[in-house]
Amino acid sequence: MTQESHDHNFKNLLLDFPTQALEWILPDTLNQFGSIQDIIFIRQEPKKYKLSDSHLALDMPILFNFEKRQVLLWLVEFQEEKYKFSIYRLLHYTTDMKEAFPNALLIPTVLFTDRVKWRKDVERELHSSFNNRTFLHFEYVKIKLFDYNARDYYNSNNPLVRILLPKMNYRSEERGQVIREAYKGLYQLTNSALFEKYTDFIDAYAEVSEDERECLYHELIEHKETSMLAQYIRDKGIHQGQMGLLCKQFSRKFNIAPEMFAYHLKNLNPNAVTELGERIFEWESFEQIKEWIKSRKTEQ
Repeated sequence: MTQESHDHNFKNLLLDFPTQALEWILPDTLNQFGSIQDIIFIRQEPKKYKLSDSHLALDMPILFNFEKRQVLLWLVEFQEEKYKFSIYRLLHYTTDMKEAFPNALLIPTVLFTDRVKWRKDVERELHSSFNNRTFLHFEYVKIKLFDYNARDYYNSNNPLVRILLPKMNYRSEERGQVIREAYKGLYQLTNSALFEKYTDFIDAYAEVSEDERECLYHELIEHKETSMLAQYIRDKGIHQGQMGLLCKQFSRKFNIAPEMFAYHLKNLNPNAVTELGERIFEWESFEQIKEWIKSRKTEQ
């Protein structure tokens, strides 16, 4: 998965579940400041102090307007090696954000998503004082997903947390159940559109294989409450198999990379994929296929 795709996935996750993110990270805000009146996603990039300064992979400021207070939850996702993380760089960005929103309660939050156990923690705060006077104090909310035990969140009612289960810590023999609970939570706690969207997220970050999907199908089909979910998993596996075969066939016919063709097939419904396979010999150029795919997506 490219860095661009990774950033896009996590940004979408926060755009779709902002309140759930706040409930998970800072539940006390909901108790102290009343109900949420409005949510605004701040579309701005933090200032870069160096052109090479790219280690803050995702920057997502979310402004919550409560009855009693304005809260700016600034989420930063950091997926690289932890030695590249700099609390000083984070402080620079935080002061810029505070300057832009001086009246908001600003809460910088760093989400570490690497699935590696650390021997040594990152620096958590900066403090400078003299003679009972504090000249500088800075800290942030640190969330390292691998420090969370996935089994503790199997019954969470927060869909964001259930989606992130595969990024948490679990034993190898628990892997199947972790994926299953992520699917179930997404199925039970969201609507059909979000379910369709984030099964791909779970598949990507759990690296679900075809064999695992088949096992999941047999486990879920045994229970009435998850039989529809099981059928969806089966249909999705068939759909992905069709897409994979089409990518190979068209890449050979038109001498293009399978990944490029897969990009154009993305979000094409199963019926259209089947029709495309049946008409493989009708087209003389890749441009004709792209036009057909574009027209079918418009009709969906």
